[in-house]
Amino acid sequence: MTNENVALARRWFEEVWNQRKEQLIDEWMTPQSVCYTDDGPMTGAAEFKARQYSPFLAAFPDLRVQVEDAIGQDDQVVVRWTATGTHSGGGLGIAPTHRPVAFCGLSWIRIRDGKFQEGWQSSNIPEQLRSLTLPGE
Repeated sequence: MTNENVALARRWFEEVWNQRKEQLIDEWMTPQSVCYTDDGPMTGAAEFKARQYSPFLAAFPDLRVQVEDAIGQDDQVVVRWTATGTHSGGGLGIAPTHRPVAFCGLSWIRIRDGKFQEGWQSSNIPEQLRSLTLPGE
C-alpha cells in the first residue's frame, strides 16, 4: 500500500494544484478529513477549498508546485515540495503586488483506502505572505 499512497500524494500536488482538477479534492477527501496548517485546522473538502485552495489560486493564478521528494511507510507519506507563482490576484486579502514568490514546505499525510484522512503542513507560506505586505520587498 505504501507505493500506492506515495503515488496518490504525488498526484494530489500535480493534478489538484498544477492541473487545477478541483473535483479530485472531493474525490480524495472525506467530510472528516483534517488538514492542519499554520492557519489552523480545516475539516472536509469544502472548508479546504474555501480557506486554502480557492484563495491561493486566486492570489497566485500561475502557481506551480514541484514535488521534490516523497517517502512513505504504511499509511503515511511525507512530501517535500516547492511552489512558485506571481502574486497577481486579490485572494488571501492582500492586494496584488505582482511580485514573484517561492514557497517551500513539508506535508505529512495519512492516507487510508485511497482517501486523505489527515495532513500536517509546515512551510514558509506565512513568512512569504507577510513579505507581500511590506513595501519594496
